Amino acid sequence: MIIGLAVLLALAVFGARYFFSTDFGADFLNRYDGHSSLPESAPVGIPAWLSWQHFFNLFFMVLIIRTGLQIRYERKPSAYVTPKLSKKKISLTMWFHLSLDILWVVNGLIFIILLFVTGHWMRVVPTSWDVFPNALSAGLQYLTLDWPTENGWVNYNALQLLSYFVTIFIAAPLAIISGFRLSSFWSKKWTKASHFYPAPVARKLHLPVMLYFVIFIVIHVVLVVSTGMLRNLNSMFAAQGDVDPSVYANNWTGFFFFLGALVVIAAAWVAARPMVLAPVARLFGKVTAR
Repeated sequence: MIIGLAVLLALAVFGARYFFSTDFGADFLNRYDGHSSLPESAPVGIPAWLSWQHFFNLFFMVLIIRTGLQIRYERKPSAYVTPKLSKKKISLTMWFHLSLDILWVVNGLIFIILLFVTGHWMRVVPTSWDVFPNALSAGLQYLTLDWPTENGWVNYNALQLLSYFVTIFIAAPLAIISGFRLSSFWSKKWTKASHFYPAPVARKLHLPVMLYFVIFIVIHVVLVVSTGMLRNLNSMFAAQGDVDPSVYANNWTGFFFFLGALVVIAAAWVAARPMVLAPVARLFGKVTAR
């Protein structure tokens, strides 16, 4: 299977290179360089609030994915929690997962509000139909292994723009509505709603969405590292950048901020165990062994 995938990848690379070597392909690349046009009022740069949002989103997503997998494969929970609000007994892992979900949703709401208030929505929402041929162009350029020139401080390429749009406005809402249906917040009294939106449907939706986020994060990290790591990390974690991509090419500020973020996430990963979570859960409900 691995050999087969390698052969398909090699053929795709060869095909993309051949396409751009033709007159039609060269004309297509000249017409669509991979970057969709932005409105004149679109802001330039990455503000500090977006860097903080990026950290919190990474922090919550890593722990949410981890606890989600724990719930899926957990056979004997270490403890149970009966929250004061829902009165439904759930495992300690589920309680932690739902708590992270709530914080992630709150963080997301703040992000959406700031995105539209500051006008930065124009950088992640398609505003022109040329986003589609430009996304195709960017994808083909990636396949040739001669990747498109990037400067996310000014404008994401069209493929990035579409992926961010799908992640923010489609994948995230699907994760929320499917997770809510499977959570203890969904009341058994909502019989009509349960009929139209049964739990098995939400369950079949929730796992693929989680896998989407995993794949998105992996590809995102690979591209950040391989398309100018220091410059990208400066933009994402230190809110530093310039129209000239070479200005912050050798600045390590964002890298150290990113390193600190990884330390915080690793510490939270290690601390997320029953002996630490149980005392916190007792503040919000009753914790029992069974």
